[in-house]
Amino acid sequence: MAFEYLKSMSGGLDKNAVLSDIMLTYGEDVWNYAFFLSKNRTLADDVTQDVFVRVYERLYTFRGEASIKTWLLAITRNLVRDHWRSAWIRRVIPFGILRQEGQEPSAESQVIGLLAEEEVWNTVLGLPFKLREVLLLHAHHQLSYAEIAKLLNVSEGTVKSRLSRARAKVSQQLGEEGRKA
Repeated sequence: MAFEYLKSMSGGLDKNAVLSDIMLTYGEDVWNYAFFLSKNRTLADDVTQDVFVRVYERLYTFRGEASIKTWLLAITRNLVRDHWRSAWIRRVIPFGILRQEGQEPSAESQVIGLLAEEEVWNTVLGLPFKLREVLLLHAHHQLSYAEIAKLLNVSEGTVKSRLSRARAKVSQQLGEEGRKA
């Protein structure tokens, strides 16, 4: 869906209607990305809400240099990072509790109920942050190397390298799990 009207907001479009369209179109992607980054459902809920509050407040700042999805995912990434840096969350929520919640199977694997999908999901969640993030943006959100590079403020070569290492680690870990079974 093209949101050309974001460029012409002075044309009298209802800000609430624009936000509603954006939320309906990208809400699930924002939540999934927040969950992938945080491994915490409650934090993903909070971040998703904060993303759309921020979008509502700053809707007119969208410059159209990237897609709306890329803009939203950048906001999501920054807010997750802000939450983790917050002294409050480090004092109130012990790190071990957050890690345990991340071990639960994904919503997708619960719905589908396939053991193999759950295993892949947990393997991806176990990747180091930088590798997991690139793999998620490319495989799940279907962003191009250029879009990922712009979002993360790194070179396309770095994106390709991280993606290659992420895939290799997932393959290696799944291969080891297969030999154990």
